[in-house]
Amino acid sequence: MLLVILAFNYLDRLALGLVLQDIKADLHLSDTQLGVLTGIAFALFYSLLGIPIGRWADRGNRVLIISLTTLAWSAAVALSAVAGNFAQLLLVRTAVASGEAGCVPTAHSLIADYFDRAERPRAVSIYMLGGSLSVFVGYFTAGWLNELYGWRTTFMVLGLPGVGLGLLAWFSLREPRRTASRETGDAKPPSLKLVCLTLYQGRTFRDLLACFAIISFFGSGIAQWLPAFFIRTYGVATGELGGWFSIIYGIAGLLGTYGGGAWASRYAARNERLQLRVMALMCSCFGIITSCVYLAPSFHLALGFLGLATLGSTATAGPLFATIQSLVPERMRAMSIAVIYLCSNLIGMGLGPLLTGVMSDALRPIWGDGSLRYALLILCPGYFWGAWHLWRGSRTVEADLLAHENKGL
Repeated sequence: MLLVILAFNYLDRLALGLVLQDIKADLHLSDTQLGVLTGIAFALFYSLLGIPIGRWADRGNRVLIISLTTLAWSAAVALSAVAGNFAQLLLVRTAVASGEAGCVPTAHSLIADYFDRAERPRAVSIYMLGGSLSVFVGYFTAGWLNELYGWRTTFMVLGLPGVGLGLLAWFSLREPRRTASRETGDAKPPSLKLVCLTLYQGRTFRDLLACFAIISFFGSGIAQWLPAFFIRTYGVATGELGGWFSIIYGIAGLLGTYGGGAWASRYAARNERLQLRVMALMCSCFGIITSCVYLAPSFHLALGFLGLATLGSTATAGPLFATIQSLVPERMRAMSIAVIYLCSNLIGMGLGPLLTGVMSDALRPIWGDGSLRYALLILCPGYFWGAWHLWRGSRTVEADLLAHENKGL
């Protein structure tokens, strides 16, 4: 259930990236305005509201939170269809962000209660398959819906099913705290000050937080503009491009996401140091392969490099989120993910696509229609910076986990 909800959570963002070129033509927007629309407008509300919702999730009924927020963002996605100008679409995007902010931190907190430390990487990877599933279905569906019926109908069709999902979540998910409270009594939740202090004092958590922010900055700046790059460079229609992306991101994403978590649980269970070091190496390779996408001389070769990059990048998702959940107490898990998303999305999703749009406009007098290619290429080396923080985290994770266990958290 959580996997399917996550898939719909990501779906509208994928669709937005795919139809950017059509929105640009319909509403007469610049690349900078598109960067604001896909970046800071969404990320600001998504990140800031994640903190109070995460705090609520650590204290209250997580099933209720997931149900309500799923209903809210799905209705807002459908409303995107009636936006008539930049300001209206900007307002709708903030509403979508406000609802989607309650999904991921709350779900991670639930999963950490369902599975122990050894099984968490695989369990989280299965949950994160929702992202790959959304790509597999979303790019294909959104691409053809947009080509046949336009971007407005696309958002309407993609938003409505989530309303049913929100209701289904309420009747199908289980809140472990209800059973625990009957057996042990209600434990007093930690104060916000204690939560912030505990997270800040974790050396590994600080490195993982920095890694997420850095990778999100460069990754969001690249990913949101990738469909526009292929459309402008190779003249491919959204239907065909959506089909290719659904195959590449879907298959490579599914294999990478599940494979990374299964490997960690089978061959590196309770060995987060090894997990983080392998992830650092994969992140470095990802930076090199991603640059090849924009240097490739042909459309199909660029798609091939994109598939390899996707396979490597998605393999890190499960072990990385599982490590974070193992580093923090149960009543701080949703907040830990909310803080991660606050920094990574505000810095990454908020500024990454905006910077790409600004660089593309700035390089246009020099490179003309190829300006977006070079703007994206400039961002690729940033993955080495994120890999460095993963390596740093591998040097402190064992001591932090031991201290966590000694405190009985």
